[in-house]
Amino acid sequence: MSTNHDSKKIVLQAKIFDFALTDLVIRHRNSFEPFWTLDSWAKFLIWMTLNCGLSGEGESLELFADALGPSLSKRMRRIFFERTLENLSIRLMADPAESKVLVMSLRGASQITEDQAALALDRVGLVQRVELDRSSWEVFDAMISIPWKSSSIGS
Repeated sequence: MSTNHDSKKIVLQAKIFDFALTDLVIRHRNSFEPFWTLDSWAKFLIWMTLNCGLSGEGESLELFADALGPSLSKRMRRIFFERTLENLSIRLMADPAESKVLVMSLRGASQITEDQAALALDRVGLVQRVELDRSSWEVFDAMISIPWKSSSIGS
């Protein structure tokens, strides 16, 4: 086998892994309540730990987290807390560890309206968790930044 062939195999394996992991997170992220919370993320990680044959004990959870590493963990978390609403041309990033929810246009610099953002929040079930007072929203051309309700942060 040539080095070029081996390199292509490694790249293909990485793409397969990325595809499978992305699909796994997307398929199961709505199985852990309360949605859009750090608790749901923790439950997802525990579920993954158990399905990898480890126990739910602290030592096993730490081993699993170490095995993921910061890069993979960050990628999975982004997938877990991100939604794409193609019909609205919106990408929504709502990680409760961040101070704000970001509603962005999928069309690059295309403008996004507050009404579109509100509709996206409603469709993904975030209305009860964010500030609905639009005066607290920061509106840019292709993005709107919306604060979490203070009672929702981190929970």
